[in-house]
Amino acid sequence: MSEIKGLAKTVRQLLDNNKYAIDYYQREFKWETKHVVELIQDLTVEFLENYEESHQRKDVSEYGHYFLGSVIISNKDGKKYIVDGQQRLTTLTLLIIFLNNIQKGRSDQVTVTDMVFSQQYGQDSFNLDVPERTKSMKTLFYGQSLDENDFPESVKNILGRYSDIEEHFPEELKDKALPYFIDWLIDNVYLVEITAYSDEDAYTIFETMNDRGLSLSPTDMLKGYLLANISGEEKRWEIHEIWKNNIYSLAEIDNDETSDFFKSWLRSQYAKSIRERKSGATPGDFDRIGTEFHRWVREKKEILGLNHSDDFVHFIEKDMVFYARQYYKIRQASLAKKKELEELYFVAQYGFTLQYPLLLAPLKSDDSLDEINNKLRIVASFLDILLTRRLWNLRSISYSTLQYAMFRVMVDIRGKNASELISILKKRLSEEGEDFNTNERFALHGQNRVHIHRILARLTDFIEKKSGLPSHYLEYMSNSGKNRFEVEHIWSDHPEWHTDEFNHPADFSEYRNRIGGLLLLPKKFNTSYGDLPYKTKLQHYIKNNLLAQSLHPKCYERNPGFLEFIQMYGLPFKAHEDFKQADLDDRQKLFVQLAELVWNPNRLEGILNG
Repeated sequence: MSEIKGLAKTVRQLLDNNKYAIDYYQREFKWETKHVVELIQDLTVEFLENYEESHQRKDVSEYGHYFLGSVIISNKDGKKYIVDGQQRLTTLTLLIIFLNNIQKGRSDQVTVTDMVFSQQYGQDSFNLDVPERTKSMKTLFYGQSLDENDFPESVKNILGRYSDIEEHFPEELKDKALPYFIDWLIDNVYLVEITAYSDEDAYTIFETMNDRGLSLSPTDMLKGYLLANISGEEKRWEIHEIWKNNIYSLAEIDNDETSDFFKSWLRSQYAKSIRERKSGATPGDFDRIGTEFHRWVREKKEILGLNHSDDFVHFIEKDMVFYARQYYKIRQASLAKKKELEELYFVAQYGFTLQYPLLLAPLKSDDSLDEINNKLRIVASFLDILLTRRLWNLRSISYSTLQYAMFRVMVDIRGKNASELISILKKRLSEEGEDFNTNERFALHGQNRVHIHRILARLTDFIEKKSGLPSHYLEYMSNSGKNRFEVEHIWSDHPEWHTDEFNHPADFSEYRNRIGGLLLLPKKFNTSYGDLPYKTKLQHYIKNNLLAQSLHPKCYERNPGFLEFIQMYGLPFKAHEDFKQADLDDRQKLFVQLAELVWNPNRLEGILNG
């Protein structure tokens, strides 16, 4: 093996004016929302343990350091290729772009552009040099509005993770603390750069680190601790088999699933404290379980009732097995829509990672199957209503924004029966003070297209099912294929056609984007008819989903299921042979009423009443 170098480097040292290529067979960026949320949370907790508002910027040099893992580089012909670590480096780059964008206009800006790109001969060259990403990275770096449909599938995940950073970056770091956090991130956060001078050596290092178990995962360390406290070799082997059969099946879902389960289970049943929302506050149970659950269990063994060998057996054999099975069921229902637990699938679409401890919190090992399913559906329905209402009212649903509130809900519903759950959660919804009527101008804007798409899919699916038609929700939500559905404006983008009602194009645009002026239609429809006048498009709406059809007079002829539905709920559906400002106003009011039906808190009681 040739020379190998391993150096600890700060984020600045690693990225500043350095170029990294990624071989074509490694270019997929696979991190999901949960990985981004976890990274932001880990960085936030570590930073806030040091930060005080009274500090000066120079004090950041004395803050604690944070180790973010290793990257393996193959140095070929003077060019650096990332063999392992591109997920972290890509996410760090996206985070730095985000931080650069939100600090614009401030007098205390931190210079970070050299960690993202350089310019030579008038050409932008990004430090992570992947040609197919260049357009998207430029769009993000220059803060331009974007439409994910303009980018190939291989790049959409990068745009999605940038949106996650926008959504989940803590508000408490956006004001005075922002330059302090940026300073700390680029000069106090370290990675180890391991450099080899051939692909063969680089991949040998990669395989050795990943295949030979040089480091134990937190799950492995927890297992070792628990088994070591069980008396008798035969009993230990018996419990080990139980562990293996229940925990290893989770790994089939995702590599991180076992640790995600333990965080969710331990938080749901045992966490009694959480870090206060202020600088210098110490982490509580909730926070520590998220970062070092194996150590937390050892330290809290008395609170967990782990005093004797039999306690450790019970902890695995009964408690862990029960919650692992429920977690597995929840994850399966989150990944694939199941009629009996569809509420769980709907909530999973928000990418709201706090749902899992909340769903597990009220469950007890002696609950019947019906009781378990009812509890899961009630909690999921609560979250579905809460999150949709917040989005409708332009409020954040980020991890950092809702973490404390959801912790309090989790504690309140722990071990409660279904009837108690309904009472607690309906009260919590009423305390929010906002519903769909509190924002009657809800509209599409640059950051909520994905949420608007989901809301339109739910509304369309609701009226079709209530009219006796089969569900097409999965088709409406599919983001691939030539027949995928997209958010379509009823008004084409021609303000000059509407000068009789709007004096300024900006006024027209604001109205045009309101949800009452939107539909969910196949991409091919938008391509063919999207730029045409309303009366031309109307003739084609009748061939599409029921929400689009409802604009056309023929929808109200020989359509008994639909007519019965609108009569039952007293909904103001009507045909619109023309579509003026007043028509859009009527449609907006209709959508508000539909949303109040779909996300009605009485759904929670309806679950118990069948």
